[in-house]
Amino acid sequence: MMEFMPLVLFAVICTVLMFGYPVALSLAGTALAFAGLGLGLESLGIDANFDGGYLNAFPNRLYGIMTNQTLLAVPLFVLMGVLLEKSRVAETLLDAMALLFGSLRGGLGISVTLVGMLLAASTGIVGATVVTMGLMSLPTMLKRGYSPSLATGTICATGTLGQIIPPSIALVLLGDVLSSAYQQAQLSMGIFSPKTVSVGDLFMGALVPGLILVVLYIVYVTIVAWLKPETAPAADRRELMAELGHERGLGLLLLKGLVPPIVLIVVVLGSILGGFATPTEAAAVGAFGALMLALAYRRLNLATLRESLRATVNVTTMVFLILIGAALFSLVFRAYGGEELVTHLFENMPGGVVGATLIVMLVIFLLGFILDFIEITFVVVPIVGPILLAMGLDPVWLGIMIAINLQTSFLTPPFGFALFYLRGVAPDSVATSSIYRGVIPFIVLQLAMLLGLAWFPELATWLPNTF
Repeated sequence: MMEFMPLVLFAVICTVLMFGYPVALSLAGTALAFAGLGLGLESLGIDANFDGGYLNAFPNRLYGIMTNQTLLAVPLFVLMGVLLEKSRVAETLLDAMALLFGSLRGGLGISVTLVGMLLAASTGIVGATVVTMGLMSLPTMLKRGYSPSLATGTICATGTLGQIIPPSIALVLLGDVLSSAYQQAQLSMGIFSPKTVSVGDLFMGALVPGLILVVLYIVYVTIVAWLKPETAPAADRRELMAELGHERGLGLLLLKGLVPPIVLIVVVLGSILGGFATPTEAAAVGAFGALMLALAYRRLNLATLRESLRATVNVTTMVFLILIGAALFSLVFRAYGGEELVTHLFENMPGGVVGATLIVMLVIFLLGFILDFIEITFVVVPIVGPILLAMGLDPVWLGIMIAINLQTSFLTPPFGFALFYLRGVAPDSVATSSIYRGVIPFIVLQLAMLLGLAWFPELATWLPNTF
């Protein structure tokens, strides 16, 4: 029985989280309870298969978290996204896109997809993107005659792009965890001068799959609009301009709404991809650029700045508390021999590395119904990552597969997080069943993207290898 204690620990953690208790405290509290159980049994002379020496590494883990330069990118990217949202830069961007494409069939849907992509690159947070797009674009789309299912499906799908479009908070955290897992895997293989994988590598790897997904979304919306014009009718540009309050100066609006956010994102991403800056340095540039944009738009005051800083502190505190709790959970899991148990299970799994990867992807997909990407990144990936990487998988490919897998999970009824976010801001006239129907085609597109990545890993590895 004791040899299966790591699996019991993992199951208890998932159960406690399902009851809605705070994630960081659940991870740390459950881990401490199991550590106390193991030490207590050992003191009574009962072999609990628990090595208490692992707990001595906890202070070093905390110090490593405090001095991790990569994780400094988290509060800076969060601040960048919050400033763009609070200063209504995103709203101006959506108005510009709607006026540019709105006169086409499906034009509003295309606009939402493109703005969602840019918002995803700005905020990197699924909930923020879905809620923002839901509040800004859903009323306009419904008023213009769009079917509720197509409108809500497009918003939910583009909202989840925050998982994969760089610079994504999910990719920053995933890159840091995968870097440690990759070095651990190489050391276990007897490679004592291990190669590294950086957050920048993950950003480059995510760029092509992310853009392919955006293209697939636009193609789908366009096809639906031409086959069923009544579900995505074209809007009259003059009426749309009057409704949005931009009767004159379309060119000026496009210049004001499109150029500054795009330049900011290109500067942030280009500095990383070109090797001119680390993700942390680029995040600082992005946060400063967002602050300058808010000032230029004359939408930044003391209250807005205070709200933005408070939201940044809240999100950052949550991330780091979860990271500390996950570090303690990881040590207790390993103290019970969890790493050896999972390795043994994977090695004896039919299908070898393919079978192991399929099982891990299925488990992560299901966990996406009850856990956020932060918990999965900090709890699951450190357990399975070193083992899969030691079996020969490419770390960048694995990271992108996990990110798109979670993106699909957050979109899947009835438990997908993106559905809950949109349901919270959608009007009562939009049925929940319409939201569920609307996301199904986008789920199919994302599953096709996963299969394409599995069949052609170069979609994720070509760009990092080229650079």
